[in-house]
Amino acid sequence: MIYFPSCKINLGLHILRKRTDGFHEIESGMLEIPFRDVLEIVPAKSFTFESSGLEIPGEGNLCISAWQLLQGEFGLLGAKMHLHKTIPMGGGLGGGSSDAAYALIAINHLYDLGLSVQQLESYAARLGSDCAFFIRGGLQLAKGRGELLEPLEIRLPELYVVLVNHGIHVPTKDAYANVQPDDQRSSLKEILLQPLETWKDKLVNDFERSVFQQHPSLAETKQELYDNGAVYAAMSGSGSTMFGLFTEDPGTIRWKTKPVFERNLNVKCKM
Repeated sequence: MIYFPSCKINLGLHILRKRTDGFHEIESGMLEIPFRDVLEIVPAKSFTFESSGLEIPGEGNLCISAWQLLQGEFGLLGAKMHLHKTIPMGGGLGGGSSDAAYALIAINHLYDLGLSVQQLESYAARLGSDCAFFIRGGLQLAKGRGELLEPLEIRLPELYVVLVNHGIHVPTKDAYANVQPDDQRSSLKEILLQPLETWKDKLVNDFERSVFQQHPSLAETKQELYDNGAVYAAMSGSGSTMFGLFTEDPGTIRWKTKPVFERNLNVKCKM
């Protein structure tokens, strides 16, 4: 069984307040995009995990955590799992979270566990703040620490997306340490419901100010995306991947920094 975990970009990210549990209350529009890893899972007598493609730092992996979670719940026998990694890590695209969510989906299918979408989302939320989003994907409003999800039915034109990743890793803990929470402003959902052309001036990612101060090249990339016709450009998550949304094919543009991903999103979100 082969699956293709996608990734996401953040359409705005508001940090509202610090919570008593140490996390931050946020709201963000998460949009799934078709830039994917490859995950294969087959039956086996014991569990093994292998990876190829981009090197995965550290010893742990959320795919392993997903297996351990369901194995502990259902006493599963084993599986052989192979992840081919193409989504850059530490770039705010949620690739690791997506891999974990798809691992849950794959295990559910492999062992015919009969878990519902809601149950899969509940398990995914236990693995990480962004993981639950990838069970359904699409376009959703994420609240809480990212695990409270509401599908957004917004009419968007057919769009193209360009991702630019400089290989800069911004630790999430550091990113949060340098922002000022603000819950006295228009809700992000209200802004997303406005015409796409208004997002440039209204839809903000609160991490950008501090991250751009540390890495000016990211601000330059954002400006380059606008200079080349993006209708909206921003940093995804806590960084450092930059993205631009285009209403016309940007394939002929000569970029200063070569994009890692250029594709027609074929976004079809209906009111």
